[in-house]
Amino acid sequence: MIIGKSKRELEKMRAAGQLAGLVLQELRKLVGVGVTTFEIDRAAEKMITDAGALPTFKGYHGFPYSICASVNEQVVHGFPSDYKLKDGDIFSIDCGATLEGFVGDTATTVPVGAVSDEVLQLVRVAEECLERAIQECRPGRHLGDIGAAVQQHAEGHDYSIVRDYVGHGIGRRMHEDPQIPNYGKPGQGPKIKAGYVFAVEPMINLGTHHTKVLADGWTVVTLDGKPSAHVEHTIAITEEGPEVLTKVASGKPSEAVFAGST
Repeated sequence: MIIGKSKRELEKMRAAGQLAGLVLQELRKLVGVGVTTFEIDRAAEKMITDAGALPTFKGYHGFPYSICASVNEQVVHGFPSDYKLKDGDIFSIDCGATLEGFVGDTATTVPVGAVSDEVLQLVRVAEECLERAIQECRPGRHLGDIGAAVQQHAEGHDYSIVRDYVGHGIGRRMHEDPQIPNYGKPGQGPKIKAGYVFAVEPMINLGTHHTKVLADGWTVVTLDGKPSAHVEHTIAITEEGPEVLTKVASGKPSEAVFAGST
């Protein structure tokens, strides 16, 4: 059952979404050659907890970290580690924050140093796929319209769509109904209504769409070892159209949110 949100609940989701977005904005600034993915995880946990929230991912079905840290061929759910980011890597950061009982969930893929044009285009197209998907998050549209927007744009650039992992509804829990695939046919699936809140997250690969899970039981990688890009926003459906709860206004200061977190 898809759970619609009241105005009061949406206000709380805005706050959680803005916090998650601000954390991700700060984490992007920390990414660089020689930085370990575990350092990024520690920074995320400190920022979230200092803001009076909880890192949503930590402890979720036993997941032991505060972010998912996925490098290059790692699609999603990567473990932070002592791996030092290298020139030419791409680094996907997936971050969730639970504030006053509601969840904000967002992800981005960050180029590290000098990245090849081929891989930079993969990241750019993933971001464009997300923007196209957001525009379908309107009352009267269908869930299939969201997936179709992602699929058409990605496959139009000869990239593949990850099919084993999908977006989702979100609210008091990180994963609520419905599942939101990144593929589909326009006009199919449940009709979208005002009050719904979705976490839409394109995952597109340079090569095959097939994936496998590593021995840690979490980290998903492309079967052919080629790079993957992952981006995500939490979006509220309103009568006026989509409201991106995890999008931070350009230049919005974070000092007040993260006071004392240095």
